[in-house]
Amino acid sequence: MDSPFQLCELLCGDFCNREQAFNNPPIYAHIQVRIRALSHLEPGSLLLEQAYTVAPNEPYRLRVLQVVVEAGQLKILNKGLRNKSSFYGATGSADRLLEVTGTDLKLLAGCTYNVSAEASGYKGVIEPGCKCLVERNGVSTYLVSHFLISSVGMTTLDRGYNIETNEMAWGSLAGPFEFKRHENSVAPPPNQWRKAWELN
Repeated sequence: MDSPFQLCELLCGDFCNREQAFNNPPIYAHIQVRIRALSHLEPGSLLLEQAYTVAPNEPYRLRVLQVVVEAGQLKILNKGLRNKSSFYGATGSADRLLEVTGTDLKLLAGCTYNVSAEASGYKGVIEPGCKCLVERNGVSTYLVSHFLISSVGMTTLDRGYNIETNEMAWGSLAGPFEFKRHENSVAPPPNQWRKAWELN
């Protein structure tokens, strides 16, 4: 199952934690995650938009993920976008996805996920070293994060810790967010990616 193409297939889609948010509204916000293949960029490039459901086209997280294989290890690179507000809502339009270019992207140092195959999907854990830095409410923090993805959906847990005190500064206290996959049709990653990885 250790396949970069399969990982991309599982990541592409629409996800939300509606059931979790409705059952525990004081604890979990209602969030949606949309991930689309950027077929014109390097193999494994995916645009991620994460937003509150009440404001789907104003994402609080906009990233390009890139699934890669390095020395036989599956990884996901995290890349930020310059002028990111100009790409808000791009996951809803095939034409707007094409507007994302390589020059818009900047690798986020220390924020790569190491990925391993699980029985029903994949698990990703942020690389060790506490080097994925996030500024939140004027406080410098480092990210501790992991996810599980399968054909059913994904769970994620992100927490930020103060780089001076190592105390938790933000993130879920109650446990992972549980996102279920929508049953709508989303374009799969392009087949040429599979061929590119097979050649390497």
